[in-house]
Amino acid sequence: MRQVSLASIAITLLAGASALAQQTTPAAPPSPGPAAPPKVQYGPPITLKQAKQAIAGAETEAERNDLGMAIAVIDSGGNLVAFERMDNTQLGSIRIAEAKARTALDFRRPSRVMQDALTRGGVGLWWLGVPGVLPLEGGLPIQSEGKVIGAIGVSGGLSTQDAQVAQAGANAVGK
Repeated sequence: MRQVSLASIAITLLAGASALAQQTTPAAPPSPGPAAPPKVQYGPPITLKQAKQAIAGAETEAERNDLGMAIAVIDSGGNLVAFERMDNTQLGSIRIAEAKARTALDFRRPSRVMQDALTRGGVGLWWLGVPGVLPLEGGLPIQSEGKVIGAIGVSGGLSTQDAQVAQAGANAVGK
């Protein structure tokens, strides 16, 4: 009988502590839901010349910062147009670069948007269940004449470095 009463007391104390914690812990503010899709439309596929410009711009930025990077450029249909793996770049970055580009293309926004949503938690965690999404910074849509013509994905450094190199590549298109 004494064992039963000790167990009952322990359960009662745990339940009371849980209820007290719920009352005294402030509720977290609701996490904002995912942003509405951008209104920008898909355009004709990026040309090989434009893809090479993106690769060259990204490579120049990577070399300037002594970074080994994998750089993937895909067209508006999701097809690989150009790819480069700089010397000494880790092999895992090959697939990551292409996945970042696909994420940016499929959702017409930087892959960082998904990373930021996950960091905030709450409803932003739904990105984890979306097939084919790589929520890491370093993927950017490439636009021409206001339309998405492709995307660039970069991997090999810190995510901020990947994004910096991807931006240089995207900026080089059309120059």
